[in-house]
Amino acid sequence: MSAVASKKKPSRKAPPSGKGLTFEKVWALMQKNIELEAKREAKQKKEFDLWKKKLAAQEAKLKAKLAEQETKRKAELAEQEAKRKAELAEQEAKRKKELDEQEAKLKKDIAEQEAKRKKELDEQEAERQKKLAEEEAKRKEEREQLKKKEDESMEELRRIVRRNGKQLGEVHRRFGQLAEHLVAPGITKRFNEIGYHFDLVGTKGAKLYDGKNGNIKTEIDLFMENTKNIMAIEVKSRPVVQDVEHHIKRLKILKEHYRGINDQRKILGGIAGAIYEVDVKKAVREAGLFVIEQSGDTMKIDMSDGFVPREW
Repeated sequence: MSAVASKKKPSRKAPPSGKGLTFEKVWALMQKNIELEAKREAKQKKEFDLWKKKLAAQEAKLKAKLAEQETKRKAELAEQEAKRKAELAEQEAKRKKELDEQEAKLKKDIAEQEAKRKKELDEQEAERQKKLAEEEAKRKEEREQLKKKEDESMEELRRIVRRNGKQLGEVHRRFGQLAEHLVAPGITKRFNEIGYHFDLVGTKGAKLYDGKNGNIKTEIDLFMENTKNIMAIEVKSRPVVQDVEHHIKRLKILKEHYRGINDQRKILGGIAGAIYEVDVKKAVREAGLFVIEQSGDTMKIDMSDGFVPREW
């Protein structure tokens, strides 16, 4: 509250008591008090307006001072920023100069190292080429000596082949006799015992030719037939598993041939051998081929494990 507002209000005099107090006097007294109150409020308002105006002037002065200080502060900040940028630019220029110097030095060092390394590599390459040339000359000499020995060995081999040609032919002739003299004599009887009655037996082998070009399509070591069946037997001194697949191919060729001439006889197959391994016997049986093995001076047919022959 202002100093004007806090002043002590004037005391109102009590109306005179007694018989002389009338309505007109009371009313007049009230009017007077109202006028006094209005004057007092007007005076307070005038004082408040004066105080408000003074306060506004102080505020304007303060704002002007603050604005001046802000302008000054901005100018100082701008000056500091310009100074800072100048220092940074100077530092950047200095740093760039140092980096350029370091890079130049590094490039120089690398160039020197590269030149040194290239010189070492050139020396190593020259040494390597020299060794290669020496080794190549040595290998060439060795190849010439080896070729000479190979030529001598080849000539010796030719003499051996010519000498053994007749012996090899004799071996093939004797192997053919294995089918003729060992397998054939008793095999017909063995098949008769299990229900097959072959009336035609070829013991010297059979060849099937291609009618178009005359080439041999397949060869059978031992060939037997009757009115119902054709039996093709492959004879080996010691059968192997691969012989099973090869003989099945022969049987398929036979089937194709006989069906081509409208011969519907069933085609059977077997493999005869002097020495039979267990796994080979198993492979022959599983393929549906007869296992024919040597037993003393004759051959026997292995019909164990409920063997059922395959028909083509």
